[in-house]
Amino acid sequence: MSAPMTPNRLIREKSPYLLQHAYNPVDWYPWGEEAFEKAAKENKPVFLSIGYSTCHWCHVMERESFEDPEVAAVLNEHYVPVKVDREERPDIDHLYMAVCQAMTGQGGWPLTVLLTPDRKPFFAGTYFPKHRRHGRYGLMDLLPAFAEAWKQNPERLREVADEILAETKARALSSLDGSAGLENLSEDAFAAFLRLFDEEYGGFGGAPKFPTPHNLIFLLRFWHRTKESEALRMVERTLDAMYAGGLFDHIGFGFARYSTDRMWLVPHFEKMLYDNALLAYAYAEAYQATGHRRHREVAERVVEYVLRDMRDEGGGFYSAEDADSEGEEGKFYLWTPDEVRSVLGEEESRLFSEVYHITPEGNFEGRSIPNLIGTDWAATAARFGMPPAELTARLEDARRRLFEARRRRVPPLKDDKILTGWNGLMIAALAKASFAFDRSDCYEAAEAAARFVLDRLRRPDGRLLARYRDGEAAIPAFLDDYAFVLWGLVELYEAEGDGRWLVTAKELADDMIRLFRDERDGGFFFTGNDAERLPERLKETFDGATPSGNATAAWVLGRLGRLADRTDWSELAESLPDRFSGAIRRFPTGHAMWLTALEFMRADPVEIAVAGDPRLPETEALRDAVREVYLPHALRIWKAHEKFPFSSGTSPDRPTAFVCRRSACETQTTDANALRQALHSLQG
Repeated sequence: MSAPMTPNRLIREKSPYLLQHAYNPVDWYPWGEEAFEKAAKENKPVFLSIGYSTCHWCHVMERESFEDPEVAAVLNEHYVPVKVDREERPDIDHLYMAVCQAMTGQGGWPLTVLLTPDRKPFFAGTYFPKHRRHGRYGLMDLLPAFAEAWKQNPERLREVADEILAETKARALSSLDGSAGLENLSEDAFAAFLRLFDEEYGGFGGAPKFPTPHNLIFLLRFWHRTKESEALRMVERTLDAMYAGGLFDHIGFGFARYSTDRMWLVPHFEKMLYDNALLAYAYAEAYQATGHRRHREVAERVVEYVLRDMRDEGGGFYSAEDADSEGEEGKFYLWTPDEVRSVLGEEESRLFSEVYHITPEGNFEGRSIPNLIGTDWAATAARFGMPPAELTARLEDARRRLFEARRRRVPPLKDDKILTGWNGLMIAALAKASFAFDRSDCYEAAEAAARFVLDRLRRPDGRLLARYRDGEAAIPAFLDDYAFVLWGLVELYEAEGDGRWLVTAKELADDMIRLFRDERDGGFFFTGNDAERLPERLKETFDGATPSGNATAAWVLGRLGRLADRTDWSELAESLPDRFSGAIRRFPTGHAMWLTALEFMRADPVEIAVAGDPRLPETEALRDAVREVYLPHALRIWKAHEKFPFSSGTSPDRPTAFVCRRSACETQTTDANALRQALHSLQG
C-alpha cells in the first residue's frame, strides 16, 4: 500500500517512533492541548496509541491497521487519534499502563487506550488486529462499537472512566504500605529467587525470559554478605546461559531485549541501551566478585558494541536498535550454512557452523541464530585437532569476517534519540568497567556522556530534560532520569575521584528531592511538581525493565549521604524502604533494587581512601589492590594533593591508603600487599 503524499501532524515531531507514523492515513495528533481541545469541541473520544520505535508488534499493528484506509476512516471520523512515544513520555505510558493492568491483568506494547476529552480512560488493551482472530477482538469490531456507545451515552463512559481511575489509584496506594517491616526481606527474596530459578537454563521463571540484571546485582550483594553459595551459583549460571544463547549477538555483540524461550535461544531481536548498560554492569560486578575472566570478556564485548554502534558524535548514547529489517523480525542477524560458507570458505565455515550451530534446518524460521548452547570448547578443539587457543583465534577471525559481511545487509532502524536516564545507566556501567578492568577508554566515554547530559540536557536553571534529538532538548526529566544520572555520577566519582562529579551529583540530589518528594505520604512521585498534570500522579515502586526510580533514589542517596557527609540524605534514604515495605514483602523478586539499597544501608559503613599523585606507580599499586577486591558496599575516595581527611589534617608525604569502618580508620599503609590483606579481611 502506497503512503499518502501529505504527512500528518507527526511530521513536525522529533521522536523516531512518531515520525514512523507521519505518513499514515490516520490523522494522528501528538499528545498535547490541540488534540484534547479538538476532542472537547467536537465531543469525540480520544484514541490513544502508545509504543516505541523498535517495538515489533507496534510495527505489525501499523501495517495491519494504521496504514489501512478503512481503519483510518473510522478513526478520523469518530475519534481524535493521538500517538505517544513511551520512551519520550514515560509518565503518560506509566499511567495508562497501570490502567491497562488494572482492567485486564496484563500490559505491553502497543498500548491502546480510549479516553474522554479530559484524558480519563474508559477502555484499555494492547495489540489488536484489524479484524477479530484467535479469540482477540479486532479494531474494526471495537472502534465502531465504542463510537456508537459514546454517541448514545457518553456520560456512562465518563462514569466508567472515573471508576477505572479510582481502581488504578487504589492499586497504586496499596504499594504505600509501611506496616510489613523489613526484617529478613533479603533472605525471603533469596528463597523466592531460588524457587523461581531455572536449574537447566538459568534465569528465573519460564518463557518469555528477561535478563533483569538488577536481580543479579542484588544476589551478588546477598552472596557477599551471607556467603550463601546458591546465590552466586544462580548469578553465574544465568550470566553464562544468557551469553551462550541467541540473546547475545555473537557476531556484532550486545544483548537483545529478551528471550522468547526458556533456553535463551530465540531473542526478541531489538537491542535496548538500558539492557546493555545494566548487563555490562552486572557482568563487571561478577568479574569483581569471582575473578572469572569470562564475565569480564562479556562485559567488554557489550561495551565494544555500545561504543561502536550506539554512540553519538557528541558523546551521548542512542536508545535502541529495531528487531525488524526489511519488514522481517531478526532478518539482519540470521544465517544459513551457504551464507557462512560464502564468506569463510569450506573449512572455516564448517568449524564456525559446528561451534555456533548454523544448520540447514535452522533454529528460527528456516535460518540460524548463532549460539553456543551446549558447545564444548575443549571437545570441539580436540575433534578438529587443534589447541583450544587456536580454536578461539580462528573463530574470532571468522567472526570479524562475518561481521564485515553482515554490515552490507540492510540494518535495523536505529532510534537515535538520546534519553537522559538511559544515558545515566550507561555512564554507571562504563564507570564501573573503567574501574573494574582498569580501562581509561571506558572512563573517558563515561565522562563524555556525562558532559553531554549536563551540557545539552540541562536547562540554565539546572533542571534536567528527558530527551535530546536533532539539536533539541525537551520534556522535563522524570524521577528515573534523576536517579539514574545520579547513579552514573557517583560511579564516575568513585572510579577516579574527580570532585566535579560529586559537586554536580549534590546539586542534582537536592533538585530531585525538591521536585519529586511526596512530603505528606513519603517516597517520590514519577513526575516533578512542575510537570504536566495528568489524571493521576503515580509513584513507581516495582522494578521493570529498568530498576525502580524510588529504589535507585534510595540507594544513591544513601551513598551520597556518606560521600558528602549529608546525614539528611542518609536518613531520607533509610526511611524510603519502610514506606514501601508491604509491597516489597508481598513481591520481593519484583523489588530487587530496593533490596540492593537495603543491603547497602545494613552493611558496616566502610570507606577506602587512597591519597597520592595518580601518576606515581606507588599510587597505582594501591589502586590496583582496591580494584582486586569485591566490596560492593564500600565507598572509594581518591585524593591527589589536597589535605586528606583521614590523616589528622595533613597530606601524606607518600602515597597512602586508609581503610575506615564505622567512622574509625583501622588501616593506614603505604604498602599495596598490606592494603590487599586488610581489604580481604573485610570480605569475611
